[in-house]
Amino acid sequence: MGKIRITKLFTFEMAHALKGHDGLCSNIHGHSYKLRVTVVGNTVDNSDSPKDGMLIDFADLKHIVKKSIVDKYDHALVLNSTTDMTVLNMLKGHYDKIVIVDYQPTSEQMLMDFANILQQELPSTINLYSLRLSETETSYAEWFAEDK
Repeated sequence: MGKIRITKLFTFEMAHALKGHDGLCSNIHGHSYKLRVTVVGNTVDNSDSPKDGMLIDFADLKHIVKKSIVDKYDHALVLNSTTDMTVLNMLKGHYDKIVIVDYQPTSEQMLMDFANILQQELPSTINLYSLRLSETETSYAEWFAEDK
């Protein structure tokens, strides 16, 4: 039997600002993100297993992605670590959920970060195949393992 791919969709709300951007995205603004996570591998072939016939239980995939990505970024303000420290301290004094990253928090860079995180969290029997992160209904970035 060949490889199987399954995909699960996750949604979260997040704000960010793109430091040094030459347009409106240099301002703090938010998006309703949609993250599609696709994994690939062989299904369990064991009639004694409660996971018989599954690549991974959707509930298990949900737990991994929610714990590793969604819980951290949902309703957070994400800023580049090069943001002025005075600004960061002022924001931290007023808001609880600020995530500082060592990259420009674009969809493209976030996807690369998410891929690294998920590859470490997934069971060794399955592989991360692709990620798709939609910022808006018409704009998204994609990551594919085969493109590495």
